[in-house]
Amino acid sequence: MTKNIKRITEKDNWYKLDLSAIVYPTLQRKDFSSVYRLSVVLKETIQPTVLQQAVDIALKRFPTYKVAIRKGLFWRYLEPNQRPGPFVKPDIRNSCMPMPFKANNRYVIRVYYYDRRISFESHHSLGDGTGGMCVLQTITAVYLRLLGARISNQYFVLDVEQKPDSGEFEDAYLRYANAKVRPARPGEKTYRVRGTKEPFYTLNVINGIMSVKEVSAVAANYHATITEYFNAVLLYALSKKQESEWHLKIRPVKIAMPVNLRRFFPSKTLRNFISMIYPAIDPRLGDYTFEEIIKHVHNYMQYYINDKFLRGDITTNAATQQNPLIRIVPLFIKDFVVRQFYTKIQDCNSSAGLTNMGALKVPDDMKPYIERFDIYMGQPFSSRTNCAIVSFEDILTINFASSIIEADVERLFFRKLVQDGIHVKIESNRDMEVLE
Repeated sequence: MTKNIKRITEKDNWYKLDLSAIVYPTLQRKDFSSVYRLSVVLKETIQPTVLQQAVDIALKRFPTYKVAIRKGLFWRYLEPNQRPGPFVKPDIRNSCMPMPFKANNRYVIRVYYYDRRISFESHHSLGDGTGGMCVLQTITAVYLRLLGARISNQYFVLDVEQKPDSGEFEDAYLRYANAKVRPARPGEKTYRVRGTKEPFYTLNVINGIMSVKEVSAVAANYHATITEYFNAVLLYALSKKQESEWHLKIRPVKIAMPVNLRRFFPSKTLRNFISMIYPAIDPRLGDYTFEEIIKHVHNYMQYYINDKFLRGDITTNAATQQNPLIRIVPLFIKDFVVRQFYTKIQDCNSSAGLTNMGALKVPDDMKPYIERFDIYMGQPFSSRTNCAIVSFEDILTINFASSIIEADVERLFFRKLVQDGIHVKIESNRDMEVLE
């Protein structure tokens, strides 16, 4: 009886990395971490002392975020972190900086403040944007309550007085990895943006702020959704960029876009539960008009974004981890193989990244305090740009992040939006002349 109790206690003291999370620590370099950022802009200036209290209270509700990443003989794992912190800090110019696993009292999350903005950064090993948004909104709700507001628990705001649901810790991939076929992975190299690499610890951010109603109307004119429209605009910008360059060989232009699997497979998990799709065009087949690109993207989305294809994709991803031979291979060998595969194959399989978190909901009594949200995919693994989209009420923000000096793709992207009649306000942490 005593042995059984001890075994359960030990198991409760650590968490396996989920299927997606296994890859992210492997890619860790001195100058790169898989870090994303979520921000909320309030209508009043942030009070740092109160924000720290809110973080201390809220994080008790998220045990898989109050952790340290540890290394075992065969796998990495997450261990509860009882060290002091994480401590809120004034914001910095270059967000999503590398996150060494032994720094910051071993926390792999950060909380920043600036003026009216609260920013939450997380290593992707802990969870995806859905889990991170639950953390950010819950911290924000607790912060507002400490200032006297009455905020309900709803949507991404979780009850800090309630014990976490066991489903929030689930590796949901393994529950749904049961398709009878494993679809093959496309492996052809794609067009890569050429640019001048920025100095170490520099991330260039360009934000476009616009009206949801305007974007929705333009997308409807093309018979497309907002996500399809933005994918088409990014493909259009990338193809124009490739046309303007000297090159020995024209290559396909492809976008890596995560899909939130919770839309298709019920799960409460706050960990990673996404799958990647790759909208693309192939300029070798001929010149594409924008109308042709958006029609192509629409048809691609209709074909690939469904529970059947996504279940097959989950099954393919899970096959390696479930292989009994892979399980007994030492971690340093796994790291070497995964790093080589990602660098030579996976990272070459897309020209840019794009994610759309969609229209965020907050409790009705929280709306009066919020102006907008932002999301950043963070530092790209290689020299390219990442695009992240989120909306709240009638404010939609498009956030580009890159580690190269040139902003040709971003300029072509926003220029196309303006040509389509969308009014765009640009913000950046860099010299605005690059967009002119």
